[in-house]
Amino acid sequence: MPIIQMNAKSIAKLKPIAGKRAQYFDKAVPGLTLRITATGVRTWSLWYRHRGRSRRVTIGDAKNIGLADARTTAREHLRDVSKGKDPGFEKQAAKGVATFGTFAIDVYLEQHAKRKKRSWKVDEQQLRLYVLPAWRHRAMVDITRAAATELLEDIATRGPILANRVRALLHRLFEFAIERGVIEANPITHTARPGNERARDRVLTKDEIRTLWEAFSGLDGPMAAYFKLRLLTAQRGGEVRDMRWADVDLTAGWWTIPATSTKNKLAHRVPLTPSVVALLKTLAPADDDDDDDRIYVLDGARGKRQQAEAAATFTVKDFRGHDLRRTAASLMTAGGVSRLVVGKILNHVERTVTAVYDRHSYDAEKQAALAWWDVTLTAIIANTSGTVVAFSRGA
Repeated sequence: MPIIQMNAKSIAKLKPIAGKRAQYFDKAVPGLTLRITATGVRTWSLWYRHRGRSRRVTIGDAKNIGLADARTTAREHLRDVSKGKDPGFEKQAAKGVATFGTFAIDVYLEQHAKRKKRSWKVDEQQLRLYVLPAWRHRAMVDITRAAATELLEDIATRGPILANRVRALLHRLFEFAIERGVIEANPITHTARPGNERARDRVLTKDEIRTLWEAFSGLDGPMAAYFKLRLLTAQRGGEVRDMRWADVDLTAGWWTIPATSTKNKLAHRVPLTPSVVALLKTLAPADDDDDDDRIYVLDGARGKRQQAEAAATFTVKDFRGHDLRRTAASLMTAGGVSRLVVGKILNHVERTVTAVYDRHSYDAEKQAALAWWDVTLTAIIANTSGTVVAFSRGA
């Protein structure tokens, strides 16, 4: 890319190059470029750097814009760049070209994530903290695989698993952009996952269960119930957190989790064992309390920050809330409960058509399994678990 002293004569001498596009840089104005295609089309443009990234803005057709006017426009753009502006972005915005920041916040979050994802706040937080600072003003069509790789590698320095999560979010965001006709290709496709993930298989020991149960009992009523219910019922933390009195039948002994609260969007029936019923009764509104219109069972313990602060006080090392669900499932399986029944209790996703129609056909099996787990857990806590017999269908 030669740099030449441009004037009318030197420009007139420049000829197209067969089979390629040529670029000539003006010696007087850094970045000002005359581009000549193989067919002879001449265009003025300006190369500049904005936030460490090389950018180009088209000035116009050299047939209509002379050297003096091209230099004047280039200098105006360069003054804007010195003030932190991005002439290329502003030109794209004037044409209605979507920027990442506008699309991510106004389109993806508002029209997709908030409507279809209960975890949309996590998407918003990740976008604002890790992506928008770098890409807010970048045109969607200008984001390349190389740019995506650079961003993800930078995030990976703070946490490889975090970078994996951001990568998954961006992949879905760009797929949504393709669906909307904003871009033609997904720049995240074929980028490497920054972190190597291994499925967590932590199962609590009996000693750890006893230690944790004692710690749970030291919390206030709703927070203690939150952790105990996760272990007793083997349900997900979000489902326990959102348990509503309207969905609980203490007399019949059932908790019906609505489809809006389950991960697989299918309603789920959970048998309530004697220990669960007794625990819920300690939280139930008084019969003569006309002013108590509480919707949620665990009012006062539904905040994730509250739950995290409570968990931080536990002395069991490497504990996570999901370990309670995994431990319950593992000990049920180890005790003789079939994997099929445990899967029904956990409300795992089922892919077959038949599965949609037989979701209530395992109520008896779920009741028997959770009743056995109730007795087993009580014995573990009392340190008498050696007296518990293995599960059998007749139990």
